[in-house]
Amino acid sequence: MQNIISITAIGSISSLGKSSTEVWKSYLNNSHHITTKEVLGKELLVSKISDEVKQDIEQLRLSDSKYKSLDNSVLYAIYTSREAIKQANWDGSDNFGINIGSSRGATELFETYYDSFIKNNKAETLSSPTTTLGNISSWVAHDLQTQGPEISHSITCSTALHSMLNGIAWINSGMCDKFLVGGSEAPLTAFTIAQMQALKIYSKRTDHYPCRALDFKKTENTMVLGEGAAMVCLEKGWQDHALASIVGIGYATELLKHNISISSDAQCFQRSMKMALGDINPDEVDVIVMHAPGTIKGDLSEFKAIEKIFCNKTPFLTTNKWKIGHTFGASGTLNIELAVLMLQHQTCIGVPYIDNPKPPKKIKNVLVNAVGFGGNAVSILLSI
Repeated sequence: MQNIISITAIGSISSLGKSSTEVWKSYLNNSHHITTKEVLGKELLVSKISDEVKQDIEQLRLSDSKYKSLDNSVLYAIYTSREAIKQANWDGSDNFGINIGSSRGATELFETYYDSFIKNNKAETLSSPTTTLGNISSWVAHDLQTQGPEISHSITCSTALHSMLNGIAWINSGMCDKFLVGGSEAPLTAFTIAQMQALKIYSKRTDHYPCRALDFKKTENTMVLGEGAAMVCLEKGWQDHALASIVGIGYATELLKHNISISSDAQCFQRSMKMALGDINPDEVDVIVMHAPGTIKGDLSEFKAIEKIFCNKTPFLTTNKWKIGHTFGASGTLNIELAVLMLQHQTCIGVPYIDNPKPPKKIKNVLVNAVGFGGNAVSILLSI
């Protein structure tokens, strides 16, 4: 990590709400935000954005004739990007960089266009330009009227934190002073949910907490899909108006023995966390926001990696997936949002169905993890 990077704003939407006040209020209770959606005649567990936010998104769609053909993943990104730069007091003329990713991209549009192609044996005119992944950052740049570099990518579930790595690299290179980074995901479609069910990782639970992320005693996989987006404004150096600072970054990829799994002790996480810590004593980390997707192997392997790195003192461990589900490529920056809120409010958000350890008296350093299919892990160390 060459220089400290400031986080000066975060804009997000998820089932928790659309403002930091709403989101924090939602975190302070022990209720989850998982509901159901009818998919192919069956009621399945999902975590959806509110009807109020959906109305906002629809207004955005109708505000510009060019936006009517865009996928929700792109509209979510535009919506949250507007909020983030408003908070940061950025202007399009600043020509800040943009790096926004998505694990799935324009999922709903792609499925719709493909169905049409199968029925008519002909592709619709806008089927290609509206379903390419590059859609996200380019449309955000268009909407914000900025001419800085714009990058879109998919690195599965660690996409948003990889966006953050890229933004930091550009700033440290001296090529930009500001970067807007994040992830956006609208995955609540029949085919996407069916893919997770085919992997046998989707929750079938009907009890009070359908997703049992961080429950190391569970005997079944309990992942639930959620939708959402979160954008983070990064600025070079420490800024007086910063919400938090990034003091360490780490990343790693491990060789896989299976298409979807990582090693039993998550060697990729061990390397990414160790890199993020740098010269900082592991005992100085107060909280870890885990990736913890709610699967048996995914949760436990990350925990074993934490035990290896933090052998003397395990930090307070938490996750938000029991509450909002797994938002794929957006999950990393939604985790960053939780970390920043805990730093700001000096309050640990625990998981209600586990024995939470005693929270630290002061929260100074929070480590945020993300990993995705392909064994690509990212760890970001935040401080105040």
